[in-house]
Amino acid sequence: MNNDNSFKKQLAGLLQKSNAHAGFTKAIEGLNAENRGIKLPPLPYSIWQLVEHIRIAQQDILDFSENRNYKPLKWPEGYWPTEIAPANEQQWENTLQEIKKSLADFTSLITNEQQDLLQPFTHGDGQDLFREAILIIDHLSYHTGQIVLIRRLLDNWKG
Repeated sequence: MNNDNSFKKQLAGLLQKSNAHAGFTKAIEGLNAENRGIKLPPLPYSIWQLVEHIRIAQQDILDFSENRNYKPLKWPEGYWPTEIAPANEQQWENTLQEIKKSLADFTSLITNEQQDLLQPFTHGDGQDLFREAILIIDHLSYHTGQIVLIRRLLDNWKG
């Protein structure tokens, strides 16, 4: 299985496309800028905080997967922004571009023919690329669902 290109393509497809639900791109498409920073009670996060958290966590997983000298962020504060809204449109756009880039970089990493998806990293405690791919897929899907829910509550969703 570790050199099965069709298996790698399936994982890459899950990273890059939505299937039976709205994907991240769809979840933020048409989002009113003023709704990015609304934190509805009793929900703990705004859409901005979820999007920025996705960026931070996804980059962290990529860094861990590529770097033997990886230094973990402090949990939980290293993974969650304190600001409930982006400072400006440029920060929002930069975050979206960084999410897209880290997904593309991770997809390239796992689809590399030289990569063994099941080879444990020499660092960490037994993780491998397959586990990290599933982690990104699961994490992105989970928080995308939260974004859609908040948009529904804000009456800003036409899915």
